[in-house]
Amino acid sequence: MKQLIELFLQFAKIGAFTFGGGYAMLPMIERVCVEQKQWLSEEEMAALPALAESSPGPVAINCATFVGHRQKGIPGAVAATLGMIVPSFVIILLLSFFLDRFLENKWVAGAFAGIKIAVGILIVDAAVRLFSKLPKTLPTVLVGAGAFLLMMAINLFALHISTIALMLLGAAVGLALYLIGRRRRGGQAQ
Repeated sequence: MKQLIELFLQFAKIGAFTFGGGYAMLPMIERVCVEQKQWLSEEEMAALPALAESSPGPVAINCATFVGHRQKGIPGAVAATLGMIVPSFVIILLLSFFLDRFLENKWVAGAFAGIKIAVGILIVDAAVRLFSKLPKTLPTVLVGAGAFLLMMAINLFALHISTIALMLLGAAVGLALYLIGRRRRGGQAQ
């Protein structure tokens, strides 16, 4: 029971004090789950965003569910997931009561403008951390650079490209690189 409460509280802290969605939460999830609690190894943490992204639902919630399940099975998954969800739900519920007045306040508007910038920095930080843990082979560097350039082009030119199409493109590139690598390894082994 003590570990279930700890899972809930740790993910509630992450959910309450991290803005910007799942990718902005990854550095804090890593700090808690790898560095402080040793619930995951660095290799498992490096794979966690891909696993969480490939499952339906928000990345941060899927990460919490995975870590909770890893620690205490289904009760741990429920505790960690609720920990991640409850703070946001409560904050949004409270804000909804006086949202109009809240958004009209110039101080609040200025704070949200600053939060947007900070969220962007947190997302870039998460991407750099993930990329730094990848093996520095020519294919990973080319795919990483290509993904970055594609993301910049989409944002700079305000292109409207389906997220599903981008995910399918990423899956196709990943599968192609896997098959090429497998063919090379097979050719070298003979």
